[in-house]
Amino acid sequence: MCRPHPRTSPSPRPDPPSRGSPGTGWARQWTGRSPTCGLSPNSAACAATRRCRRAACSRCSAHPRRRAARTGHDSLVKRIGFLSFGHWQAVPGSLTRTAADAYLQAIELAEAAEEIGIDGAYLRVHHFARQFASPFPLLSAMAARTKTIELGTGVIDMRYENPLYMAEEAAIADLISGGRLQLGVSRGSPETALRGFESFGYVPGEGSTDADDARARTEVFRAAIAGAGVARANPQMTGSTGALAIQPQAPGLADRIWWGSGTRSTATWTAEQGMNLMSSTLLSEDTGVPFHELQAEQIALYREAWAAAGWDREPRVSVSRSILPITNDMDELYFGERADGEGEDQVGYLDGGLARFGKSYIGSPEQIVRELERDTAVQAADTVLVTVPNQLGVDYNTHLLQSIVRDIAPAVGWR
Repeated sequence: MCRPHPRTSPSPRPDPPSRGSPGTGWARQWTGRSPTCGLSPNSAACAATRRCRRAACSRCSAHPRRRAARTGHDSLVKRIGFLSFGHWQAVPGSLTRTAADAYLQAIELAEAAEEIGIDGAYLRVHHFARQFASPFPLLSAMAARTKTIELGTGVIDMRYENPLYMAEEAAIADLISGGRLQLGVSRGSPETALRGFESFGYVPGEGSTDADDARARTEVFRAAIAGAGVARANPQMTGSTGALAIQPQAPGLADRIWWGSGTRSTATWTAEQGMNLMSSTLLSEDTGVPFHELQAEQIALYREAWAAAGWDREPRVSVSRSILPITNDMDELYFGERADGEGEDQVGYLDGGLARFGKSYIGSPEQIVRELERDTAVQAADTVLVTVPNQLGVDYNTHLLQSIVRDIAPAVGWR
């Protein structure tokens, strides 16, 4: 049975929410000084003066930001997004007591996050649960109320999707957003319904597993958004016997599809398919090494496979993390007691096999910065998705994200 996701749903009392989230990846750390500015990168002096982010310093080939630009994917600079599971429940302490609360507050949080400099707003999709479900109406509403923030999913369970109808919905949402959609898809995870996708009318064919079915649906979906003909034309209506593509089409959307990968082998498959990589705070395998090292290996294998496949664009890699800086009494009330219990990886069983769950980052901003600097998986990714306890409301989550943007991102080199 899957462990509840850390800190995305509150407990039935007015203090800390319960556990909730998925995660993943980073690379090497340069420890010298920049000969241009004379400061150690990511040091307190560097963070305070911001001199390491000046144009003069960017000319220094020894500086990590400059070196990262040459290597392509080891950049310390990150896109930062939030990932919301969209829980709602009428329990003490919850500010999302109804589905309407959860959906409307997601729109408000996307607006607030854009204003404070967050780069992405992502939704986790579940079915038969008091959480976000069909994401496209919500993504379209968020798109209409924002201008620059990326909007995405992390992830859509393809076992439940009609790929052609989904292609139409995705294209419409992307056009409304002006090309800001970033769609994470996957085979899905353990859920409350027993083979719930069959209740939606989708039963895998003989000899095919639900994972096979999810991949097949993804293949059709990707072909459709890329403009492939997917239906025979009616010659009486069109004067043609060719194949018709779904309409509308959203230019560039085909390059903004991500696969949610939980193992090293599926990361390699993802690269071979030409999709971006999305990894969360759990891996459905365990080799005994720390979670961040296993995910860094996953990302390295993905990049090797991407290069071997010869794709002509730079892929994107996202990892999810639970980051909860304690900067005031309210933070301490919600999360202070959890700092010790959730500061280590956990190993458990998922779908009948061993799985490793990543630690949470809870503590002072300075403590979190030190820990993130050692997270090799985060270093290897270009995007970090921060899971948010959405039941604590828009104001609290805006405060949480602002603390990350103000107190953590510059110090660790993400900004």
